Formats: sequence, C-alpha cells, structure tokens
Amino acid sequence: MRYEPPPLTRHLRVRRERGHTVLEFHGEIDIAAAAEIEPHLDLATAEPDAQVVIDLTHIEFFDLSGLRLLYRARHRLTDGRLHLVCTHPLTLRMLRITGLTRLLPPWPSVEAALTAPGSRSGPVQ
Repeated sequence: MRYEPPPLTRHLRVRRERGHTVLEFHGEIDIAAAAEIEPHLDLATAEPDAQVVIDLTHIEFFDLSGLRLLYRARHRLTDGRLHLVCTHPLTLRMLRITGLTRLLPPWPSVEAALTAPGSRSGPVQ
C-alpha cells in the first residue's frame, strides 16, 4: 500500500530546519483548522526521535481545538523534543490558565526553540 501525505491546508506551513520539523500555524485555529492540521501533526510526531517546533506567531485566533492539538503533540513526544513558540499575550494567558505552559513552556522565537539545548524549559512565561 502506498502512503499519501495529507492534503495541504491554508492553516499550516511545514518545513525542515536544522533537523527539526517546524509546524507554522496560520490564521484562525478553530475546530475546522484543527481537523486539517491534525494529520500533519501526527505525521511530524510519528517517529520516536522526531524533533518538532510548533510556531504560533502567525495565528489570529486560537481556541480549545488548538489546545487539543498542542496536548496531542505533547503526548506523542514526551521527552522534550517538542518546542512551542508563542508570544501573543492572550494565547499565552490561555496556555497558562490551562497549565500547558508547565508541560510545554513557550519560546519567544523559532530561532530560540531551534537552538534550545534539548531542555524543556523556555524563557517566555
């Protein structure tokens, strides 16, 4: 059986950078966008040694569906090879209120996340 990659979505850009898969979320991340992003997220986190950065700097709206995507990625990569980039105050507040910043501390930029020494603590709180 031949593997077919998931269809492209306007809510996500995927690229490889310095050995990491960078998932750059775009626009409004709601239930419809999450359904489009999930197959790409699962593909990026499928390998046990995957290194993934989720970049939220290009989002305009982020709801519970987006949080579910982050928890899903964190569950699939539990040993610190997943980094989150987020600087938007309202999104950061939602991440803090739900406790996700304790599990997936946010970094201020993709560059900072890419150069992180494998630690699970980020400087943006």
